[in-house]
Amino acid sequence: MKSQDIVLLLKLVALSKLELDPEAGSNASRTWPLDWQDWEDAHPQQTEIDDFFPAKQDPFSEYIASRYTARHLEQETGISKSQVNLALNRCMDVGLAKKDRRTGVPRANTRALYDFIVYGLKYIFPGRPGEVTRGIATAFAAPVLNEKLMSAGEWVPVWPDARGNTKGQAVEPLCKSVPYAVRKDPEMYALLALVDAIRIGQPREANLACELLKKHMGVR
Repeated sequence: MKSQDIVLLLKLVALSKLELDPEAGSNASRTWPLDWQDWEDAHPQQTEIDDFFPAKQDPFSEYIASRYTARHLEQETGISKSQVNLALNRCMDVGLAKKDRRTGVPRANTRALYDFIVYGLKYIFPGRPGEVTRGIATAFAAPVLNEKLMSAGEWVPVWPDARGNTKGQAVEPLCKSVPYAVRKDPEMYALLALVDAIRIGQPREANLACELLKKHMGVR
C-alpha cells in the first residue's frame, strides 16, 4: 500500500458525502472560512456545489458516475490515472475500498479506513516537522482545528508549497499532490489536515482530530 492510496480514499469519502447530502458542501465550507485562502491563486479551484449538481438529477445518474472515473479523480487529486487505477486495485484487495453494488462506482470502506488512520497510519507513514519553509497550514494550524487548539511551538506545521501564505515547519504530505488536492476541495483540506494532526500531534491534538475525523467521515 502507498500513502497516495489514503489520499485517494479520502477523496472517495468527500465525493460520497457530497453526493448523498448536497448540504455537506455547505458544512464543509465552514472549515474553509469565507474569503480565507492560504495560498496565492488568482483563480480559486475549489469545486462548487452547483458544479457537482448542475441541475436536479437522479443521484445515481451517469453524471454522478463520471465523478468517480480515473480521469476525474486525477483532476481532483493530482494523482495520475494509471496510479489511480493501481491504488483502487490495492485498496480493494485489502478491503479498504469496494464497488458500489448499485452504481459500480468505487466506495471507501469508511470504518476500516478510519481505524487504519487512527491506529496504524503514523507508524507506516510517519510525519515529523522539519525545516522552516513557506506552505499551506496543516494539522492544528488548519481552519478545521486552529480555533480548537493553541500551538505550543513558535512555528506551525505546513505542507511545503511555493504559493503558500504561511511560514512554518515543513510536514511531508502523504503524497506530493496534496497541496493541489486541498486547493480543489474544502472537505479534502479538512480531512487531510485532521489526518496530519493524528500523524504528528501530541495525544491531546491527536485525540481531538480523531473525534472530528470520525464526524467528517460519517463513521458510527
